[in-house]
Amino acid sequence: VQLVESGGGLVQPGGSLRLSCAASGFTFSNYYMRWHRQAPGKERELVAHISSGGDTTTYVDSVKGRFTISRDNAKNTVYLQMNSLKLEDTAVYYCNAVYLLRSYWGQGTQVTVSS
Repeated sequence: VQLVESGGGLVQPGGSLRLSCAASGFTFSNYYMRWHRQAPGKERELVAHISSGGDTTTYVDSVKGRFTISRDNAKNTVYLQMNSLKLEDTAVYYCNAVYLLRSYWGQGTQVTVSS
């Protein structure tokens, strides 16, 4: 099982990034997919969730209207489009796959918002 995140980096406030998470080793289309983040000195928080079919999405209040989670089950990939980035979005972003009692995590990708 592998979840490999990519797309992180350094961006100025107001900028955009698109994170990707490529999955392998399990039946991707069965799994809910989530993006979490952890900022220095803070607990990990759930940022966005998408259902297995992609028809239902939820977001933490702080990113609503700015972030969009999506998935392509044909490519076994989930995305997080992040627009209007703020300083407080700086964190390591983790991809997470969940199905029944199974939960898999990626290694994380750093997003730094700085002027």
